[in-house]
Amino acid sequence: MIMTGLSGNELYCLAQKGWLPGNIVVGNSVHSLGIVRSFTSGLKTLTGGEITSVTELINDGRHAAIKRLEDEALSEGAQGLTGVVSELKSISGMMEFLAIGSAIRTDTPSGDFFTTACSGQELYCQLDAGYHPRRFVIGNVAYALGVGRGLTGSLRMISRRGEVKEYSNLYNHTRHLALERLEAEAIGRGCNAVVDINTRILPFGTGVREMLMVGTGSFNPALGTLKKPVTSELTGEELWNLTRLGYAPLRLVFGTSVYSIGFAGGVSAFFQSFGRGEVDEVTRLIYDARENCLGHIRDEANQIKADGVIGIKVFVYEIGSGLVEIMAIGTAIQKNSKVSTESEQILPQSIIRDRDTFFDETAPGQGTSFQSRQLARG
Repeated sequence: MIMTGLSGNELYCLAQKGWLPGNIVVGNSVHSLGIVRSFTSGLKTLTGGEITSVTELINDGRHAAIKRLEDEALSEGAQGLTGVVSELKSISGMMEFLAIGSAIRTDTPSGDFFTTACSGQELYCQLDAGYHPRRFVIGNVAYALGVGRGLTGSLRMISRRGEVKEYSNLYNHTRHLALERLEAEAIGRGCNAVVDINTRILPFGTGVREMLMVGTGSFNPALGTLKKPVTSELTGEELWNLTRLGYAPLRLVFGTSVYSIGFAGGVSAFFQSFGRGEVDEVTRLIYDARENCLGHIRDEANQIKADGVIGIKVFVYEIGSGLVEIMAIGTAIQKNSKVSTESEQILPQSIIRDRDTFFDETAPGQGTSFQSRQLARG
């Protein structure tokens, strides 16, 4: 009997490429931060920036769980794993690193065992567009904002309205560093592309965050040999459509700006908020920050000679009193006459998003199924 996390739509799409379902498989690894590493982390949070010992701990834990996931799948005769997710759970002061995926197999085995972050529908689209999966890849950075950096930022907040470069530089650095590590891991696996990238910022202890990027390291013969893999956060169907139009992704591009309203601006906005009408101070702040972010993306795209940037998303977060982070992210693309799709039309089943059918409203955030976590990526 097969016990799989794949949905009916995923099964149908994979069958078109000759893939059959296997069992859902799990890998885990439980770690303790340790007295020494905790002490080192505590000192590092005074100045801010990357906490190397914590980055290594998290990276080791995630990879150990994935290795056990792969071993379990191989022991069951699987040729691949799809929908791989990497989670981190807190258990009695220890951290459990958890990896889950659904095994797949074929009646005519060929090629090496692979793992992929994408759902069955997205895997169909990627295969049809020429992107053949090799390995689930990770890039991460554990970092602290830092007391020293925070004090500098606080002074800037009091003195004037505008960008707080100490924060902007830290956020931009961690995001690009995570991407560079993702790219390096993909190159080490013989990949020339990383597709289906998912970006998350996760808490890890007091004052520490993890910038995590995961994706599918793939190889597309049409792209040739590259020093740095192309990277994209486009969904499977978006990548298929892009390929059909004769374009290929170049790189995931992003920019972050952290802005302060400033003491005077903050007070002014505070009093204006009691009445009706637009709060001009905040309007100008958010507008300026968005333009600054898009400027970062434009500059980066120009540097790599992109034809354009698609799928741009802009996020706004309040990260402190009077302090706002604006982040923009998108995929730079370029015309490429060598890329093509195998099919003339995309399958309808590949663009259907399956719905959740179980909800536990007594425990918010605890009732998300493995399948819905996979499909929420698209």
